[in-house]
Amino acid sequence: MNVIIIDDESRARNVLKTLLIEECLGVESILEASNLKEGVSLIKKEKPEVVFLDVEMPQSSGLEILDFFKNEVVDFQIIFTTAYIQYALEAFRLSAIDYIMKPIDVDELQNALLKAKENLKEKNIGDKLKNLEKAFQQLSINKIALEVPKKIIFASHDEILYFEADGVYTKVHLKNGKSELICKTLKHFSDQLKDQSIFYKPHRSYLINLKFMKEVSKKDGLYIIMNNKVTIPIARDRKDDFLKMIQNIFQ
Repeated sequence: MNVIIIDDESRARNVLKTLLIEECLGVESILEASNLKEGVSLIKKEKPEVVFLDVEMPQSSGLEILDFFKNEVVDFQIIFTTAYIQYALEAFRLSAIDYIMKPIDVDELQNALLKAKENLKEKNIGDKLKNLEKAFQQLSINKIALEVPKKIIFASHDEILYFEADGVYTKVHLKNGKSELICKTLKHFSDQLKDQSIFYKPHRSYLINLKFMKEVSKKDGLYIIMNNKVTIPIARDRKDDFLKMIQNIFQ
């Protein structure tokens, strides 16, 4: 059996490769790729039976693999490797796509590889991947994915007080008092939530949830005071727009 491992972390690739060699029978060759694009090129060239695919990678999520096989048959089995929190794993179960959790357990690895061998004759892996994509879309309704180290947190809109730009990163301040630093720009979240009327950008460095405004201060300028007592500035060029928005929504 020919195997390809696609994971951006070299240590994770080495651990999986070692386990496959030492603990799994029938694995003849193991190739590696550090990102999805490189991995897809290997897949098309080497025609593996099984691909171990990391879900969370910086450039492209493993879930985007179908984008590289449009109008092509996906005839290899995929086993996702993931550090997703348990809550998100329901999407994998609903789609009948196999996965193993990080850190990888030997028994889980052996069972996943055995199922992959049994399913090699199936030609519906593309359909399963589409079902997985739909399951994640359903999961994301009224939720937003916050990618933090080693996992992805799915937070509902009602859990988010505001987003704060921090250079090329974004701090997400949550209702429970916690903050998460996300490796994405504020623009990423502004674009993602542009159709959600409860989120408003009063300043280039902030995107707030209007549900958690406590008051608006007109002392020495115009400021928003959030439920957690944090003061958010309103840019001068957005003052009129903000006041009009407040009048339309709240009065």
